[in-house]
Amino acid sequence: MRVFWVMLIAVGLSGCTSFRADSEHLKAVPADRLSAWQQTLAPSSELVVDRDIGIMGGGCYVALLIDREPAALMAVGEVATFHLPPGEHIVGITTDKQGGMLCSKGRLNRELRLQANPGERQHLRIVSEAKSGFGIVLDPR
Repeated sequence: MRVFWVMLIAVGLSGCTSFRADSEHLKAVPADRLSAWQQTLAPSSELVVDRDIGIMGGGCYVALLIDREPAALMAVGEVATFHLPPGEHIVGITTDKQGGMLCSKGRLNRELRLQANPGERQHLRIVSEAKSGFGIVLDPR
């Protein structure tokens, strides 16, 4: 109960801005919401994507795209790992087009260019902020 109140106060103070979850609190995206880049390749680069914890958009999935193709539907506080071939890739987020409710009606299209090098692991975060909405950012761990 004490943890609940601490979290409630923290969320209230942070407004609608999301925050990074500790790695032990992240849950893996279930296999039925992963659609691509799950097979280990040789050579390959590993891409780890976390979705922050926060109120804004908390009831909606965010669709993760790799090379503009669906790769996963991610909920708040989830993490997914992808195996990419070396080279340049476009990683982006958009709304869950499969959802029939309000979540699928929004406009969201954020992308970034990523250079995948063999044997390298890169981390990205899906964030939500009150002023700018959703974003995808490089997470220098």
